[in-house]
Amino acid sequence: MGNENAERIQTSLLISLDKKTIKWIAEHTPDWVTSDMCSYFGLVSAILYAAFCWLANINVHFFWASSACLFLNWVGDGLDGTLARMRQTQRPKYGFFIDHTLDALTTSLFCLGLGLSPLMQLSISLFIMGGYLCMSIYTYISTIVLGQFRLTYGKLGPTEMRVIIILVCILYIYLPLNDIHLKIANAEFTIYDCIGAAVAAGLYLTYIISMAKDLKDLSRIDPPKPFHKH
Repeated sequence: MGNENAERIQTSLLISLDKKTIKWIAEHTPDWVTSDMCSYFGLVSAILYAAFCWLANINVHFFWASSACLFLNWVGDGLDGTLARMRQTQRPKYGFFIDHTLDALTTSLFCLGLGLSPLMQLSISLFIMGGYLCMSIYTYISTIVLGQFRLTYGKLGPTEMRVIIILVCILYIYLPLNDIHLKIANAEFTIYDCIGAAVAAGLYLTYIISMAKDLKDLSRIDPPKPFHKH
């Protein structure tokens, strides 16, 4: 669900496969399943994902369950808007509101799940959360000010981020490198902490570069007014 008046920008690596798969699922979804049900299904999947990440402290194979929940979250998140468009039941304002308020919550759950798991430190996962939420806020501001609803930046979007998380979690099952520590400024970090920090840094960098570019464009569209002293 999105703002129907804004241009939807999707340039991600998996966009073609993403759209075809979600469309196929939507075509085979029973009539009694509503868009709202899909939105809340995605939220419940995110909650279960965080729970299974925490349980991975007991047994790393719980990461398989958390990865399955990420997949289910993708289904719910992609299906809500697709069903509404296919059935011609769009509610632009309501849909935009519920979709993106829940997105903020699910993003927080994704990052908290990583921080509560044995995979990385909570401080690193919160660093990622801050970067992702900055990008989310930037997206909503761009939708209002520029009329551009940016679902992806470059070749990465929410689907690709889920895939990266799943791959890292599965990698951890078979390659738990937490015994290898890197000392940086009297603090110790694992390989997976460093991967998380690199992802967070990439989010903040994208945020700064995108903001600078759009600010330059906006200065031409909306130039400063001359000051007239009375």
